[in-house]
Amino acid sequence: MLVLCNIWLMSKLTIKIYPDKILRQKSGRVRKIDGPLRQLASDMIETMRHANGVGLAAPQVGETKRIIVIEAVENNPLPLVLVNPNLLKRRGRSSFCEGCLSVPEVTSEVARPEFIAVEALDLKGEVLKIETGGLLARIIQHEMDHLNGILFIDRIGFLKRKKITKTISSKVCMEL
Repeated sequence: MLVLCNIWLMSKLTIKIYPDKILRQKSGRVRKIDGPLRQLASDMIETMRHANGVGLAAPQVGETKRIIVIEAVENNPLPLVLVNPNLLKRRGRSSFCEGCLSVPEVTSEVARPEFIAVEALDLKGEVLKIETGGLLARIIQHEMDHLNGILFIDRIGFLKRKKITKTISSKVCMEL
């Protein structure tokens, strides 16, 4: 159950809801992969699953660290944890309807590169290189945007974005 004051009942971590200011902050690089970071990743996966999400970025749970988790999709049998992800290549273009755990009950078509190459660290500190397209590419890009303070609603047309933000503001005001 979602409550606009940023609480997901019974989940491990609290998912921040737009317009929470942390969602607009740029995350800092992770300097050390240690026990607390591994625990954060584990808690993020549990929280993502509890919320029926396919991806989650640290800022969405109040941490300005460059770490994202992605549910097992396509050919990946386990969830992915990407630390300090860096987009190396992108090509093509496709549109798809996106939503976000931090912007509940809102979806919109978003155009993104169809294929990407990403480099990141895993939780052992080893370099991962991923070349992918389709759903996984889209999820990675969406979650990486969070690390830079960008929401999917920033990637849609001005008029549609204005309508969405006005609707969200009205809901927040009604809850107060």
